[in-house]
Amino acid sequence: MERIVLFPGSFDPFTRGHAALVEEALNLFDRVVVGIGNNVAKTGLLPVEARKRLVDDLYAREPRVEAQIYTGLTGELAERIGACAILRGVRNTTDFEYERTMEATNHRLCPSITTVMLFTPASVADISSSTVREVLSFGRSVEEFLPEGIDIENYLK
Repeated sequence: MERIVLFPGSFDPFTRGHAALVEEALNLFDRVVVGIGNNVAKTGLLPVEARKRLVDDLYAREPRVEAQIYTGLTGELAERIGACAILRGVRNTTDFEYERTMEATNHRLCPSITTVMLFTPASVADISSSTVREVLSFGRSVEEFLPEGIDIENYLK
């Protein structure tokens, strides 16, 4: 039986920290589905379609990773794709507290889905999408925050 993990988030944009978690998840699961949440009430840096394209481009040579745009409850998407787990990254204690609450909610709604929390590697634990957006808003390069080979300008159009 194929072990599928759902890695949900806004990924606005997808960072080196996100990529590190996907790489670790590939050691634990057969397939990783990057679930890109589409909150129509929020305007982000990148349109949701551009976020999906970025992930698709990054993993074009890795058939075990795919991106899907979704709305609604994360647990429902996990059930729909046949995931056995939801992957969440933890950078610090603030993340842990938030993720613990989310895990409890997801477990109540979808008890068959396990939440797996992985620590973001220390070398990229300081990177967040909001930091990338802020640095970019000041006209600075964000290359060091994004996965190698990703030029954010290609996705801002």
